[in-house]
Amino acid sequence: MQLQSLTAISPLDGRYRKQLEELAPYFSEFALIRYRVLVEVEYFIALSEQKLFTLPKPQAAALRKIYQEFTIENAQQIKDTEKITNHDVKAVEYFVKDELKKLGLEDRLEWVHFGLTSQDINNTATPLFWKEAVEHVYMPAISNLVLALKKMGKSWMKVPMLARTHGQPASPTILGKEILVFVERLEGQIQLFGAIPFAAKFGGATGNFNAHYVAFPKTNWERFGDKFVNNTLGLQRMKFTTQIEHYDNLAAQFDTLKRINTILLDFCRDIWQYISMDYFKQKIKANEVGSSAMPHKVNPIDFENAEGNLGLANALFEHLSAKLPVSRLQRDLTDSTVLRNVGVPFGHTVLAMKSVQKGMDKLILNEAKLHDDLENNWAVVAEAIQTVLRRENYPQPYEALKALTRGGEQITQKTMHKFIEGLKISASLKKELKAITPHNYTGIW
Repeated sequence: MQLQSLTAISPLDGRYRKQLEELAPYFSEFALIRYRVLVEVEYFIALSEQKLFTLPKPQAAALRKIYQEFTIENAQQIKDTEKITNHDVKAVEYFVKDELKKLGLEDRLEWVHFGLTSQDINNTATPLFWKEAVEHVYMPAISNLVLALKKMGKSWMKVPMLARTHGQPASPTILGKEILVFVERLEGQIQLFGAIPFAAKFGGATGNFNAHYVAFPKTNWERFGDKFVNNTLGLQRMKFTTQIEHYDNLAAQFDTLKRINTILLDFCRDIWQYISMDYFKQKIKANEVGSSAMPHKVNPIDFENAEGNLGLANALFEHLSAKLPVSRLQRDLTDSTVLRNVGVPFGHTVLAMKSVQKGMDKLILNEAKLHDDLENNWAVVAEAIQTVLRRENYPQPYEALKALTRGGEQITQKTMHKFIEGLKISASLKKELKAITPHNYTGIW
């Protein structure tokens, strides 16, 4: 079968392709090849700037067009060459050399991939496309989501809500504050994520610039590598490496993304629960179907979809962060196939964030239900009353309220006020206690 969205094996490239089209320039096979070409071309130019050979500026600009105007046909040419070489990076090298010939640079062909091993290309191309995907796709998406949560939270800062601990009624809270809990958690992890450098490896077959040094021992190759990776590519070169980058920073990024996803998953489950408690209604589209059997159904499908995708993403991030930092001696090949999959958990993460945003946009606050739940749970002000009585040095107030509220009968305003009237306290204190309700006992908020 010809590859299209309906025949794709992965749902990311099938069912969800339209929602994830923006990821193709970073995580597709085409993208990987293009980024490899970019590194090869920029390295060639950097060698010329090191005065190892001459390259007029107009030719440098023409060289950059090789990756700036890179086409599907170019990528296919490289894939066809790979069928012969059985080596993906060597096929890229041959392609770049062919492009140099077209520019009249036949006498400089052997400076392409000079002194390098494949991982000098892979361990710069991969963090580069990862960095750009994070900057251009992930950060705008998570920032917009946090902004929407913050706006939602602030708009509900005057809405009291019955809290639940262990699933049971607890001291009232503010709905908006409960949303801002997630904002604070997300912002903290996003800040940690931003502090992790996008690391790269660049130093020859075993990380020592052996081939470079033996050919040009007077050149400071360490300084060259730092300048090329840090300044030209905008990454951070690791100084001591084997044949490959040790992936510790990449693993740290995966772990941080996993924590962010876990926070979002926690949010999805809470909102799902609030919807089931009728705290939120959902906007309905006229032609949508909630169930093939039950016509009345309006399900929280966006939050459920997000929860599923977040779980998938985290399972993959977990494997990536555990596997990539481990490689036998100076290198084995196990990282290669794993690195090709970094876009998969990224895709599930982006898909989940879009689902969360879509679900949030459908929410309609059912404030009457929140009010009713508070009114039906006057027992939650027992904490307030016994605390004020403690302040007044009233004997055993906790025990008195415990006996009242755990007797099995529903506690109402009338019950609570009758209890207060029976206390041997001043009239002003009784008035203070009667002023406490489930609706205003919300703490500092």
